[in-house]
Amino acid sequence: MDSLYSRIATPAGLGRFSAKGFLGSGIKTEVLSGLTVALALVPEAVAFAIIANVNPLVGLYAAFMVGLFASIFGGRPGMISGATGAMAVVMVHLVAEHGVEYLFAAVVLTGLIQISVGVLRLGKFIRIVPHPVMLGFVNGLAIVIFLAQLTQFKVTGEDGQSQWMSGTPMLVFCGFIALTMGIMFFLPKLTKAFPSALAGILVVSVLVIGLNIDTKTVGDIASIKGGFPAFKPLAVPMNMETLSIILPYAFILAAVGLIESLLTLTLIDEMTDTRGRGNRECVGQGIANSLCGLFGGMGGCAMIGQSMININSGGRGRLSGISAAIFLLCFILFGSSLIEKIPMAALVGVMFMVVIATFEWSSFRILKKTPPKDAFVLILVSAVTVMTDLAIAVVVGVIVSALIFAWEHAKHLHVVMRDDEDGSRVYELNGPLFFGCIKEFREFFDPANDPDDVVIEFMNSRVVDHSAIEAIDNLAEKYRQAGKTLHLRHLSEDCRLLLHKAGDMVEVNVLEDPHYAVADDELG
Repeated sequence: MDSLYSRIATPAGLGRFSAKGFLGSGIKTEVLSGLTVALALVPEAVAFAIIANVNPLVGLYAAFMVGLFASIFGGRPGMISGATGAMAVVMVHLVAEHGVEYLFAAVVLTGLIQISVGVLRLGKFIRIVPHPVMLGFVNGLAIVIFLAQLTQFKVTGEDGQSQWMSGTPMLVFCGFIALTMGIMFFLPKLTKAFPSALAGILVVSVLVIGLNIDTKTVGDIASIKGGFPAFKPLAVPMNMETLSIILPYAFILAAVGLIESLLTLTLIDEMTDTRGRGNRECVGQGIANSLCGLFGGMGGCAMIGQSMININSGGRGRLSGISAAIFLLCFILFGSSLIEKIPMAALVGVMFMVVIATFEWSSFRILKKTPPKDAFVLILVSAVTVMTDLAIAVVVGVIVSALIFAWEHAKHLHVVMRDDEDGSRVYELNGPLFFGCIKEFREFFDPANDPDDVVIEFMNSRVVDHSAIEAIDNLAEKYRQAGKTLHLRHLSEDCRLLLHKAGDMVEVNVLEDPHYAVADDELG
């Protein structure tokens, strides 16, 4: 069966499609799950297009193109991609200042950058994201999804201004939301043969259409009728001025898209107890975005909300994502009149259930059990996600976690001092030597009162960075001025390489120990 699927020829070694990876839970489950996701994609794609200040069809085409090609070429079967709010926010200024054609060019360049990241195998750096940052990302994203649904509780008044629903319309809207959520909660307890989200949408739609109930529908947001996406050569000047305009946006879009995609991939890995391929996903996202820009789409990345709908509906393979994209295209081409009649209350109900499933409720319990620093990072990332966007929140979380780590490990350096029989004084370092503990390192030594021969023992320590090299050089200079000699002993191979690269910056003796198979005699 494996021979039926072709190898993707990329330097990153992306491997083969497998029947299991393609079909996932079975054709029926995958296709029905894809249909559910497609219905939920419509209002999201329209809303994100409006945020980016482009035509709704630009968002719908992006949802189709990115969803299709990311599912085919990506590294995480079952993950859904499309137009996203995190990327839409970045696009606003580019569209406002230079027009939509520059956006399409930026999206093409975004894809090329993402492909480069995958080919260079840089996707592995998602491993540096600590678990508290992941929890904060998930919780913040659940809050963002919830807040995004609140706009559906507004209608346009007679004065043309947006205002909150009230009275009977609000009661009807909330009633259908509750009905959808109830179906999604109780149906899986009876049978899992049919996706509960799709059942909720269908039941509410039949009630609204059959009883002619007046409530907000997809058609009230925007028309989704359109043609097949056509190839559009980039209509911008191909010169350095254009590159200088789109390159900064392309880098930001690429970073935002990959961070959100790789974090979503990691989350799905944990939920399904399987493993996706980060570098392959980078290439898949890049291919999808480059083609999307050439066919008039606004680009996108993985969508955690729709991915959760897919996973919860049983979608595990590539077929669910491909089906979702194809169904979405069919809606645009043939079924717009029917899709526009779907009540927004049903889709909001589905997303509310996604919020409940996405939020890590256990984080409330573990906050009291985790170290205060981890609890702080979790809350910080959640807050920054809500106030700004996911990419900034993750970057802030990683930086703060790294600073906390450095601060904690700066306390771990300590020294044991002893005098050898030959009269030399040995300072035995314990712990890493890096920028965070340089001040403490300097205070351990006494060049004025030490004997003529001093040894720093590195068997239980490592020279980590340039700050450590500079501190060693300054210390050696003080001993030279005092007419004394400083030796370094038992340096590890990577530490000696670091000193070699420093060249003339460090002038100290590195001692040979015949019982320790690392160091040679040398003068730096």
